[in-house]
Amino acid sequence: MVSRLFLVYVVVELLVVVGLASTIGLGWTLLAVLIAFAAGLTLAGSQLRLQLGRLRSGFGADPSRLATDSALVGLGSLLVVMPGLVTTAAGLLLLLPPGRAAARPLLTALAGRRFQLITIAADGRARRPDADYIDGEVIDVTEVEPPALPVRPE
Repeated sequence: MVSRLFLVYVVVELLVVVGLASTIGLGWTLLAVLIAFAAGLTLAGSQLRLQLGRLRSGFGADPSRLATDSALVGLGSLLVVMPGLVTTAAGLLLLLPPGRAAARPLLTALAGRRFQLITIAADGRARRPDADYIDGEVIDVTEVEPPALPVRPE
């Protein structure tokens, strides 16, 4: 599976570079790759500093949004560092706040599908949605009288 994804990555990046080089020339393509890489590193550094500042300040108003944004900034930084125009463009989109806002519901849906959701009941105990039903049958029941409590001397 990983080797197929890597092959798709390499083929897509090569097609984009060859197509861009045949359209605008090899020199301009290399210049575009270098400019995109430098802009991505600059933006990644500023967004990482901003996210670390938000984490240090006490999670702000919405900790789930901050966690999602931190994951998206990390992924965007990784994509910017990977070689290629497509990954750099995708990384730049994730590093910009409007791009993160667009990707946040997708990441939340993927995480919700991947991990089982746990609900918190009114009494404060964590419950899974399927925890109220246990499939089984009773084979033998023996009724026993509970033991009597000892009498206290007065």
